[in-house]
Amino acid sequence: MDFQSIKDLLQHCQDKNVNIGELMLETEAAKTGRDREDIFEMMKERLLKMKEAIDAGISDPSPTPSGISGGDAYKMQKYKEKGSYLTGSLMIDAMKYAFATSETNARMGVIVATPTAGSAGVLPGCIFTLKENTDIPFDRLVMGLFTASAIGYVIANRSFISGAAGGCQAEIGSATAMASAAIVEMRGGTPEQAAHAGAMALKSLLGLVCDPVAGLVEVPCIKRNVIGTSIAFTSADMALAGLESRISFDEVIGAMYDIGKSMPRTLKETALGGLAATPTGEEIKERIMGKPCLKRA
Repeated sequence: MDFQSIKDLLQHCQDKNVNIGELMLETEAAKTGRDREDIFEMMKERLLKMKEAIDAGISDPSPTPSGISGGDAYKMQKYKEKGSYLTGSLMIDAMKYAFATSETNARMGVIVATPTAGSAGVLPGCIFTLKENTDIPFDRLVMGLFTASAIGYVIANRSFISGAAGGCQAEIGSATAMASAAIVEMRGGTPEQAAHAGAMALKSLLGLVCDPVAGLVEVPCIKRNVIGTSIAFTSADMALAGLESRISFDEVIGAMYDIGKSMPRTLKETALGGLAATPTGEEIKERIMGKPCLKRA
C-alpha cells in the first residue's frame, strides 16, 4: 500500500474506513515489517523529545550563541502570566512552544525536524498547545504525528521541503500544512477536512522566500515558526467549520513546486537577498561572520 498524492491518500482512507494517521501507521508497518505497537512507541519517543525541546527553550532566557535570538519563549511565558494578552491562551501557548523549540534548535539542542530543523517549531507548538488547552489523550497526540507525517510524505515526494530547493514556503509552508491537518484529525475531523485544512494553510504561505540573516536559521525563521502555528490553527478551525479549499491540496502542492522552481537563487537559503540583504542584515552578518558587508550601489 502506498500513496503519492493527497487524492490517493484520501481514497485509501475511504476504502479502509480509517483516518490519515491510522493509514500512515498501517503503511509504515507494511513497509518496514515492524509491529504497529513498536512503530507507535517510536513515534511516541519523538513526541517526548519535542516536549524536552520545549521545556529547555521555555526555561532558558539567555541569548543563542549568535546573539540574534533567544529568550523570547521565556518572555512569552512571562507575558502570559500577566494575563493581558490579546489572542487568547491557546495562541499564546502556541507562540511560546514554537519559540521554545526553535530556540533550542538555535542553541544546538535536540529537536525533531518536522519536516526540517528550520521549521521544527510549528508542529510541536500546535500539538502541545492542544495538550495544554484540551482533554485530548496523549495517544491521540502521537497519532497526530502520523497524520502530519503522511502530509509531509506527499509534499516531499511531489514538491519540496527544503528552503534551498523551494524557499521558505517549502519549510514553514509544509510544516504549517502538516500541523493543520494533524490538528483537524486530533480534534475528530475527517480526512477530507484535514486535507482542506492543509491546503488552506499551505495556500497562505505560497511564495514565502528563504532569506536567513547571516545564513543562520534564526532571523526571520524563528518568528515564522510562530506565525505558522497561528495559520495552522485558523486553517484547522475553518476546515472543522465545514469550509473547503477551492483549489485541491494536490494542486496547491503543485503550485508551490512551480513557484519554487521560478524563485531566484538569492531567495532560496543563500542569504543573498530579502531580509538577509538589508543594511541591518548585512551588519549582523559582518558582526557574526567577520565578513565585509555587501555595499549597495
